[in-house]
Amino acid sequence: MSSSLSVETPRLGPRRRWTLLVTVGAGLLLITLDNSILYTALPTLTRELDASWTESLWIINAYPLVMTGLLLGSGTLGDRFGHRLMFLAGLVVFGLASLLAATAPTPEVLIAARGLLAVGAAAMMPATLALIRVAFTNERERNIAISVWGSLSVIGGALGPIVGGALLEHFDWGAIFLINVPVVLLAVIVGVAVAPQDDPHPATKWDFTSSVQALVTLIGLVALIKEVAKLDRSWPVVIGSALVTVVGWWVFVRRQRRLPFPLLDLSIFRNAAFASGVLAAAFAMFAMGGLQLATTQRFQLVAGFTPLESGLLVATIAAGSLPSSLLGGAFLHVVGLRVLIGGGLGVGALGVAGTLVGVQHGMGWLLAGLLVTGLGLGAAMSVASTAIIGNVPTRRAGMASSVEEVSYEFGSLAAVALLGSLLTTVYTLTIRLPDDAPAAAGRSMTDALTAPGVGAEVLDAAFRAFGNSYSTVMIVCAGVLAVGAIVTTVLLRHYGPGSASSAYGSGH
Repeated sequence: MSSSLSVETPRLGPRRRWTLLVTVGAGLLLITLDNSILYTALPTLTRELDASWTESLWIINAYPLVMTGLLLGSGTLGDRFGHRLMFLAGLVVFGLASLLAATAPTPEVLIAARGLLAVGAAAMMPATLALIRVAFTNERERNIAISVWGSLSVIGGALGPIVGGALLEHFDWGAIFLINVPVVLLAVIVGVAVAPQDDPHPATKWDFTSSVQALVTLIGLVALIKEVAKLDRSWPVVIGSALVTVVGWWVFVRRQRRLPFPLLDLSIFRNAAFASGVLAAAFAMFAMGGLQLATTQRFQLVAGFTPLESGLLVATIAAGSLPSSLLGGAFLHVVGLRVLIGGGLGVGALGVAGTLVGVQHGMGWLLAGLLVTGLGLGAAMSVASTAIIGNVPTRRAGMASSVEEVSYEFGSLAAVALLGSLLTTVYTLTIRLPDDAPAAAGRSMTDALTAPGVGAEVLDAAFRAFGNSYSTVMIVCAGVLAVGAIVTTVLLRHYGPGSASSAYGSGH
């Protein structure tokens, strides 16, 4: 594939290539930070904006939901108009939305601002990977660049809680959004100078109807997940959401098969490496999102950690992921996809199981579990991107990048939708309150801490119930990673060392 790349786009000098990597990496870091920066800020936002638990979850969910629904369309727009334009335009929208979010007076305005942030992120996120695909024409060099890109996805997600906690130690909650603005300004200036004028394909059509169908299907699926996970679920809502999801997906797939330029070319999933990369990204982000959300909430609400302290705790995942993600790309040609993806997810499952043991036996065990989790997920995610982007032709790099980003964002979205609701559901089912306890204490851990007339006995019962919730979430995360390890290992059984990519449409 490298030969075709060198024909389609002029070769950039080494300094310009690596400066471009830093620039798109800065954009990617902002996107992934905003996915997790609210985990440690959630208790503060809930209190300052007087938001309900449902509104709080939507403040988090609005971002990945809108982004995931728009990603397929934005990738195709990049193929049509050029990824440089999409990256720069996305940065501008992201910066403006950050200003709106920082000054939001109500939960509703903040939810809307998070949706606008997602529009900017969806525009630039596929472009970050597609520009790397265009600029790095040497396959070995490109693998290293993509592994750096993948490591930033992991690190950004893991650093989000730290950045959020550190800012809340010294500033108002709006600072967690204002921090984006200077980075956006710098990235726009450098991006104009170094981003290559990639070769647009005007014949590539963007189908608005398909984008709407994808977004409606996703909204139905998220509503279904959230409602099923609730204790007081409404069966009409469950049935209605399921119908919207199934019918929306059927209509979307039917339309893609009839379009000359589909938003999603379903045939690429016949390639085992591509399919494994998509699954690995989704499984890894689901586990990471669930682990971060549950751990930061548990240690703030139960153990009395500050937002910064809980953010530093989950940052152990980033410490484990950094070396494995960088080494994964560098040694992919030696080790192969099967070991790094299947083995990485398996190691991550063991690490999550270790965190569950750690909560019972001390902080040292917990930190070790988080470190091992990061080690495994870093290896898998660093080469998942290579498996995806390396198995499509250059003219569909935007579409492939979009699929890759959808898998990441859907993993995070599903984690918050399912596991966020599961935290409350298990808490409500397992709490054993004394007869004279206020009813509000049985609804959620936050209500138990703020309800009037709560004594030590009620708090003790609430702490035990939230511990049950945390354990349940950890078991689900470990199970999902274990399933992912098995599935991807089977799919990649013919992908040994040196077989990171293959011809488009092929597979084993």
